[in-house]
Amino acid sequence: MNRLSYLILMKNKPVQPRLWNIEEFPFHPEKLNHIETLMTVGNGYLATRGSFEEGYEGDIVTTLIHGIFNHASGTAVPELVNAPNWLPFEVHIDGTPFRLVNQNEMSLNPRGGALLGYRQQLNMHIGLLRREALFRAESGSIVRIVFERFASLHDEHILGQRLDIVAVDGSPKIEVTAYIEHTVTNNGVIHWTDIKTGHTTNQVSLSAKTTQSDYRLGMSSTLLATGDMTITVDRGNQRPVMKSVFVLPHQESVTLVKLTTVYTSRDVTNPLKESIHKLENAAIIGYEKLLNQHQSEWHKYWQDSDIQIEGDEIAQLSLRFAMYHILISAPRHDNDVSIGAKTLSGFGYKGHVFWDTELFILPPLILTQPELARNLLMYRYHRLPGARHKAKANGYEGAMYPWESTDTGEETTPQWGDPQPDGSRIRIWTGDNEQHISTDIAYAVLQYWRWTGDDTFLARYGAEIILDTAVFWGSRVETKNGRYEISRQIGPDEYHENVDNSVFTNRMVVWHLEQAVSLVHWLKANTLVDYNRLVESLNLTQARLELWNDIIKNMFIPFDDAQQIHIQFPGFFDMEYIPVSHYYPRTASVQAILGHQRSIQTQVIKQADVVMLMALLGEEVGASEVMVNNWNTYFPRTDHGSSLSPSIHAWVAAHLGLDDIALEQFEHAAEIDLRNNKGNVQDGIHGAASGGLWQAVVFGFCGLYLDEKGEPVVEARIPDHWKSVTFTVCYRGERRQFTITPN
Repeated sequence: MNRLSYLILMKNKPVQPRLWNIEEFPFHPEKLNHIETLMTVGNGYLATRGSFEEGYEGDIVTTLIHGIFNHASGTAVPELVNAPNWLPFEVHIDGTPFRLVNQNEMSLNPRGGALLGYRQQLNMHIGLLRREALFRAESGSIVRIVFERFASLHDEHILGQRLDIVAVDGSPKIEVTAYIEHTVTNNGVIHWTDIKTGHTTNQVSLSAKTTQSDYRLGMSSTLLATGDMTITVDRGNQRPVMKSVFVLPHQESVTLVKLTTVYTSRDVTNPLKESIHKLENAAIIGYEKLLNQHQSEWHKYWQDSDIQIEGDEIAQLSLRFAMYHILISAPRHDNDVSIGAKTLSGFGYKGHVFWDTELFILPPLILTQPELARNLLMYRYHRLPGARHKAKANGYEGAMYPWESTDTGEETTPQWGDPQPDGSRIRIWTGDNEQHISTDIAYAVLQYWRWTGDDTFLARYGAEIILDTAVFWGSRVETKNGRYEISRQIGPDEYHENVDNSVFTNRMVVWHLEQAVSLVHWLKANTLVDYNRLVESLNLTQARLELWNDIIKNMFIPFDDAQQIHIQFPGFFDMEYIPVSHYYPRTASVQAILGHQRSIQTQVIKQADVVMLMALLGEEVGASEVMVNNWNTYFPRTDHGSSLSPSIHAWVAAHLGLDDIALEQFEHAAEIDLRNNKGNVQDGIHGAASGGLWQAVVFGFCGLYLDEKGEPVVEARIPDHWKSVTFTVCYRGERRQFTITPN
């Protein structure tokens, strides 16, 4: 495939590039950090934000590598570490530095150089970021500069950059400098120490170590040029740099290639040595072949992961954008890491892993890339010791997964939020009492098993997760008034903290224990060795199983028989009613408008809670009348203060036949990152919103589910203006393709 072609081939059919490209045209400096996030490139090992090679004031230059966490001195919790910056590529034209300036600056100060034209495109089909600029130097020379970059999907340790320069007017003297920038931080927090740089005649390199966790990193770069150009390497200012100086004749062009390789001590014993060796091989292979290998690998993934929509180009582009960001953050060759709430595209939530992964990001991977989903579930299996430690520390049995998790598997939720304008701090209770995550993980394990039929995974790994978290719930419930209750919980609606008998939590615990009892019988019938192993190691006595069955029968599920609705928690309707619909238009959440103290005493809901329960359990929640009553009660009270909320509402609304609302909520979810409608995309992609958007289409509009025989079927209600929806799922090793039309 020609990398400069405007024709992208997908399944042997020409596809219009606008349905695969995220584009910035012209340059919008006021959206710098937003666009950086959208333009992230990655390969499941690392990801790099779309910051500019030459650097820009206010940019957030970030490369995050899976699993490299560090707890710096003076910080509350560990965070994913910003790796050295491999991007720097500085260009001078007749002594004028190439810089992006807006049109007003161009007219006011032409002597400093002027930007005459600009376009940036992320081609999601081949994972290639390309930026073009027409630039006039102070001398009057005009050049066309094209940058492109990719993080190889074929070899995750290779990063490629290409720089093309055309002398449009004049014969300018060009100076190009490339290097690795090691003075990087996480918003001012220093995580690297023992930094050492080196260089040879054709490459630069560095090694470093994290200050607390002792992860080591090696990174190496080389600069290659076409023709007879000379590349020199010298020490430069505190760092080795690669440089080329030449005169570019009028109307001629030149190409320079920068290749970078990176390893950490999570991969190999000597990261620096391995990065140098990999770089030497990459230089022999060459940029074009490396790029072709990368593109071929992307094509394989899109064959199974693409959803094709006819009749709605915005929906089409939004879905591809969502899936692209899931794929670039999903580890391919590592089952000891997982995807954080902000993927690998920003510092938001410090790279911590939440329930977002299991209930939002995992489903599209389970159904399209099951091997990647298995990696993410294995991360949870490897973190069972941390979950057991948390349960024991809190006086419980079994495994109690942390609300926020990093490399260790220990609880890493900060106890206090950042200072408010008045200096006060808000206590963060989620790490203590948002315990439904243990059941969310069990739900994901069983969803994976039912779609893949991976009995080996379930018997060896998944069953232990499900059963030991069931042991936790058996010790966590409380006996009151002849029934079982659970006090001091936080459901998905995090505006209401430490409530007793969250209906979401209590009902999901019942589901969890039902599955655990069935799983014990399945193990005994299908794999006696694993049954005996787990019965012994988890102490699955008959008394424990009887307790689980008793909890299933006698758990308190808050329900109003007269109104035929589930009660989010007892006392919910005694609080102040706030007409959420009156607070439009708004750019902030209702909680932010009302303030924390008042909002927690109202009926305003942060996100899908009872509605989330309906999405996960479907008709198990109740009859259709109950489902409709629940919707009519809770949807008007929902603030959508979380990016997780709109897609779940779209899913459930589609099932209930609320077509207009379903489409409205789908569009809301689709805009969260692309239009930055929550104003925080600079912190990273909303990974859960991306996964939720996929589920809104496949589970919601297309109505995909497993019937009583375990076979995939659809009950579709796609929007009227959609001519068709085509998607592929992997069901027990087979590819099943569905095409849905309005009729």
